[in-house]
Amino acid sequence: LQTTQNLWQGAGTKVNLLGGAQAKNIFWQIAANVSVGADAELEGVLLVKTDVTLMTSSSLNGRILAQTAVNLQKATITD
Repeated sequence: LQTTQNLWQGAGTKVNLLGGAQAKNIFWQIAANVSVGADAELEGVLLVKTDVTLMTSSSLNGRILAQTAVNLQKATITD
């Protein structure tokens, strides 16, 4: 998945992988920044031009590669 804009995931939302898809095979290429709302769940590898912020109680099943910063507010990252 690729965008030249920001990626914002709303609070309490989930990204569900179906049909045997695995987080390690999903790549998010974002040319700006990423914000994951509180209690949201995201899947995949984030390739981000600027920064990533995961709000309180959010989670990522995957990895983050960001050029500027990764900000975690009591968030969980698993691989």
